[in-house]
Amino acid sequence: MISVILPLPAPEPETVRGLSSSFVTVEKGLWAGLVLDALVGDPRRGHPVAGFGRAASMLEGRLYRDSVARGAVFTAACVLGAAGAGVVVDAVGRRTAASVVLTGAATWAVLGGTSLGREGLAMAAALEAGDVEAARRRLPHLCGRDPSELDAKELARATVESIAENTSDAAVAPLFWGAVLGVPGLLAYRAVNTLDAMVGHRSPRYLRFGRVAARLDDAANWTPARLTGLLTVACAPLVGGSPRASYAILRRDGAAHPSPNAGRCEAAFAGALGVRLGGVNVYGNRVEHRPELGDGRAAEPADIRRAVRLSRAVTVASAAVTIGARAAVRAWSRSRRR
Repeated sequence: MISVILPLPAPEPETVRGLSSSFVTVEKGLWAGLVLDALVGDPRRGHPVAGFGRAASMLEGRLYRDSVARGAVFTAACVLGAAGAGVVVDAVGRRTAASVVLTGAATWAVLGGTSLGREGLAMAAALEAGDVEAARRRLPHLCGRDPSELDAKELARATVESIAENTSDAAVAPLFWGAVLGVPGLLAYRAVNTLDAMVGHRSPRYLRFGRVAARLDDAANWTPARLTGLLTVACAPLVGGSPRASYAILRRDGAAHPSPNAGRCEAAFAGALGVRLGGVNVYGNRVEHRPELGDGRAAEPADIRRAVRLSRAVTVASAAVTIGARAAVRAWSRSRRR
């Protein structure tokens, strides 16, 4: 009798299995966090990002000098602290059955797409009701522009521009960095973006101290902003727009904006919605004359609801692209090890 011994496949190395499991955990956690944000949005009290902001403000009080170097130390301490917290969450998750829950909670904590949409819809409702004063009072929830002299169309323009820019900052960028670096990427990105809002503006106090935070935010948002622009082009038909027109405005006007990133998002939204954005913006005592983006009519209150719908579509599309890309990398990595 001749026995035939068939070779059995070699067992998958423990490190490969662990890597694959980690990839799957992050993918599931990102989706879970996105769904949770869609269902409940941001909490009214006790938001983790607000807690980070308070801690950063305390540290600023200790470190502040009118100095780029001091600002760099401050920024590094805050961002590395957030990333370190993410590493701890990752380590705890790998040792428990709650890994997806922890990743999902971190994702929910840093996303802001649902709250962005709610603020936009609140602005739309006020303007559609003709209550310009209520809209003026609400605009600071979305941007730092002085609303006191803005009429309905200017308030609508400010809202659409804010929705466009923050679609990247509040949704696409966190998902991108979560897909690339997991929980540490999620928390570090939100730290960078929060610091930019706190100290990254060009005021006398922060012109030097906040310079590193502002430049780091530009770098962190470079790829997500361009991804936002391209996904806006793809989603344009969902709001009655043309992908061709949106892409043409993105290419022509995206670099005209003073921000290296916001212009890509705003130009793509302008083309998709068929409106014209940009113009004179007043921030306290500072007046900025920004180039116009798009060839359409001036934005109107009705365009805010379309912008919110477009923002939500881009958010879901970005999740599909970034998390899908992570899954593809995982599959390719496993195939290479076989």
